[in-house]
Amino acid sequence: MLCHGLLSFTLLLLTSVSHGAPVPFPSFSALPPAVVGRADGAKYEVEFSWGTRRPVVEAPIGEPVDNSPVLVLAPKRTYRKDPLNDFKRYTGGWNISDRHYWAVSLQLLCLLSLQSGSWFLGCAYSLVAFVISVAKGSALAILEQLILSPSFSLFSSAFERFHKSTTETLEYVVNQADATVDKLRAVSDFIASAKLVGVDQVFLPSNVQTDIDQIGTRINSSASVLADKTVDNSEDIKDLLDSVRVALITAAAIMLLLTFLGFLFSIFGMQFLVYILVIVGWILVAGTFILCGTFLLLHNVAGDTCVAMDHWVQNPTAHTALDDILPCVDQATTQDTLIKSKEITSQLVEVVNQVITNVSNLNFSPNFKPMYINQSGPLVPMLCNPFYADLTIRPCSAGEVELTNATQVWSSYVCQVSPTGICSTTGRLTPAFYSQMSAAVNVSYGLNNNAPFLIDLGDCTFAREIFNEIYRDHCPSLRRHSRWIYIGLVMVSTAVMLSLIFWVIYGRERRHRVYSKQLVSESAQGAEREKRS
Repeated sequence: MLCHGLLSFTLLLLTSVSHGAPVPFPSFSALPPAVVGRADGAKYEVEFSWGTRRPVVEAPIGEPVDNSPVLVLAPKRTYRKDPLNDFKRYTGGWNISDRHYWAVSLQLLCLLSLQSGSWFLGCAYSLVAFVISVAKGSALAILEQLILSPSFSLFSSAFERFHKSTTETLEYVVNQADATVDKLRAVSDFIASAKLVGVDQVFLPSNVQTDIDQIGTRINSSASVLADKTVDNSEDIKDLLDSVRVALITAAAIMLLLTFLGFLFSIFGMQFLVYILVIVGWILVAGTFILCGTFLLLHNVAGDTCVAMDHWVQNPTAHTALDDILPCVDQATTQDTLIKSKEITSQLVEVVNQVITNVSNLNFSPNFKPMYINQSGPLVPMLCNPFYADLTIRPCSAGEVELTNATQVWSSYVCQVSPTGICSTTGRLTPAFYSQMSAAVNVSYGLNNNAPFLIDLGDCTFAREIFNEIYRDHCPSLRRHSRWIYIGLVMVSTAVMLSLIFWVIYGRERRHRVYSKQLVSESAQGAEREKRS
């Protein structure tokens, strides 16, 4: 009776997984009705089946009470009972650094593991006896191969696709973070190089150079934190997935070997070895069902993560649990960097224009040797300062050259110089002046060109774009492939479980045939002796 109840529960569980039917677990009976939508319009649940109904493997969605000023990610999806807190509702949302989040996610794994263990302990003998009473060994051996081969194929194919999708997603996050870090360090390099830029021995003020040192240190620190944390998190996730991969592949390989050996031992009548394989096989199948639960946990956590990303994209906030995957750069640092880059750009332009006004565009007498370079010809156009004194955007005036083409325009004002450094042809800029002015323009252009990047960095737009890309392009394949892995594992476990039964059946059938032949032979010999007597 116990076996029949457990068997019914198992069939109900597997049916709900494959067809999306809900199963009312007692521990979840008090949850509020499932919510399909959320406040910002996105869907909170992740489909695990082909249907539209919520499967048992997806944690029920309730209605959390959100009174915290901190953004709680995916609160409805993670609103589950917490076994570490007297089974009260968990309201902390998605947070892979919180042990309570893992506790509410692990309870489904524990439930499946306990159920599978009870099924194997309570139903093994009854199920074998039931199948033996209605089946024949030779037909079951053929059926075993028909079930086992596609099960292993489905599992292997699904896992390789899942591993590929996961690797691509992690590489995308790391590559985007690296690109952001490279841009940050490029800004830092531009700012640092501004200290070295000078035109005709005119440099930036000393207080600005001190600020450059301080802001450069902060930028490099932020870039290092972003790079290190992204790489560390990516490596941790890869290590976890690789460990699961090794466990799954090892279990699948051992199960495949067991089925092959069991089939051979059954054919050759090695019944003692068959019984040993049956015992090992039952333990391994139970372990594989636990692996199913483990992958089910990963599937749910991946679904929670995707929902959390979409939730954050709709409500971007600094310093959330998603910092464990991709942290935002400190907003104060980016804001100070943006302001300082504008100041440096503006002051470098003033340095260049000061030299143009006071040296290049004035005709000094030969007696004034420090300033005299035999300037002649048209006046050099002034460089456009993109900012007013208050650092607001300033349009260029007539006759000014922009940062984008200043070096090209100024090249026509360069003269050829004599060995003494004086122009020997028409022109107002010596090659040395032109080189120094070009360096100042390049630094100013680089800083000004990176302003939009710094603005996006300040409001964490780069992270929002990355998470939106993952949710839109990567999450669907991750959910799909992880679902197929779970189904494949269930099929493999079921196929090996049936194989264990088939070995016993085939061995008994073989012994029965041998015994029947022996009985017929003895009967024939007895009849022959009676005739002779």
